Amino acid sequence: MGVIETKRGRIGVSTRGLGRDGDGLPFLFLHGVGSDRTVWRPQLDRFGATRGAIAADYPGYGASDPVPDATRTDYAEAMIALLDALQIGRAHVCGLSLGGIVAMLMALDHPNRVASLVLADTFAVHPDGRTIHDGSLAALDEMGMEGLANSRVDRLLGDEPPEGLRDEVIATMTRIDPDAYRLGARAVWLADLSERVAAIDCPTLVLCGSADVVTPPALSDALEAAIPGARRADIAQAGHLPNAERSTAFNRIVEDFIAGLGD
Repeated sequence: MGVIETKRGRIGVSTRGLGRDGDGLPFLFLHGVGSDRTVWRPQLDRFGATRGAIAADYPGYGASDPVPDATRTDYAEAMIALLDALQIGRAHVCGLSLGGIVAMLMALDHPNRVASLVLADTFAVHPDGRTIHDGSLAALDEMGMEGLANSRVDRLLGDEPPEGLRDEVIATMTRIDPDAYRLGARAVWLADLSERVAAIDCPTLVLCGSADVVTPPALSDALEAAIPGARRADIAQAGHLPNAERSTAFNRIVEDFIAGLGD
């Protein structure tokens, strides 16, 4: 689709399988701070074969219009506006890292729009969030986006990532507008939803790459404990991007979760 006009401005979006009769609810996929909607290609291809699948850029990322001084709430409201523009009343929402923060805000502020949550490699609050935030922005100021991407890529990926993924991660991060990255870094690393997540009232799956050193599995354990009824799974040998590193395992776990909901 490319770009769609919404009441929150233009949003960059990729879709598969929308508009077919008889499918289950669509899936909305939300990327991390150093990425864009293209990271969800394996999920668009898989889930778009059986239901609608959507991946979107946050304001300022990819093909989306920037929003001055955008916050994590602005990102969440932009995604609600996207669902409105696509005439989607409810959706399953899957978010990775920053995307998990945005997905939780959608579920908390618009519970009637979110049928379920898949929260991958994310957290309610990161104990080292301020340090990560300050360090990443200092590195950005010193090296630029390409330098930052090259310095961080090996920390993002687990052992033996698929061929070409490392270069793809670098290229994707390099494309991000530095101002958008600064706002995204603030939105994720300084987030604290610890006082709110207990109010999430939809089926929730918490996933994490077993080798993730950016948002370690212990943070997913804490998130599972904080969200009533949440389920938990790890993806072996994956780092911070399990949907791309181990897409077959990631998709199977998510499919099983959705099948258990009867949709």
